[in-house]
Amino acid sequence: MKIAPSILSADFANLERDIRLVEENGADYLHVDVMDGHFVPNITMGANVVQAIRPITKLPLDVHLMVEKPEQFIENFANAGADIISVHIEATAHIHALLQKIKNFNKKAGIVINPGTPINAIQPVLTLVDQVLIMTVNPGFGGQKFLPETLTKVTEIATIKKNNNYSFEIEVDGGINEHTIRLAKNAGANIFVAGSFIYNAADPAKKMKILRTSIEDKL
Repeated sequence: MKIAPSILSADFANLERDIRLVEENGADYLHVDVMDGHFVPNITMGANVVQAIRPITKLPLDVHLMVEKPEQFIENFANAGADIISVHIEATAHIHALLQKIKNFNKKAGIVINPGTPINAIQPVLTLVDQVLIMTVNPGFGGQKFLPETLTKVTEIATIKKNNNYSFEIEVDGGINEHTIRLAKNAGANIFVAGSFIYNAADPAKKMKILRTSIEDKL
């Protein structure tokens, strides 16, 4: 089970501090949300931010591209230091070639689906991916409420994985807290992206511990 704090909710004036805080408190990945103002109605960071944070953390950088024409950005993020690059099925008509391009840079490739996209849309390329990211909110903004209906898709992809002996990991992103993380875990997810729950708290380290306890609790 892996926790991937999203720096979308971090304090950008103190980004190094906020990255070190989660690293020191058990983060497994660092999730980087990239938005272009077109695919989603918000603008965030680019490859230059990934390049800037690469030297200050040993955590794998899990880059989530919420952009139109993602094929134009793969090389920049790969060269900047991304370890995992995930792209939306909804953002390209050439998903197979796009995933291959990520692999050609020796990076792990992830595929992402929005709440309104069915699992069967990504089935043809599941043999290529290292990670499947199920959006548990509509992408574009942090701090949204978890959509419980997305758990059905987590269960569905977990079943497909088991039945076909696939090796990809299952990630969820959006509205993750100490309650929804258990729901997602029980549905079959093993990577959990949390942003505002951690960074908007008075004590982010405590929130990290709460999330870890929630996924390790056997009850």
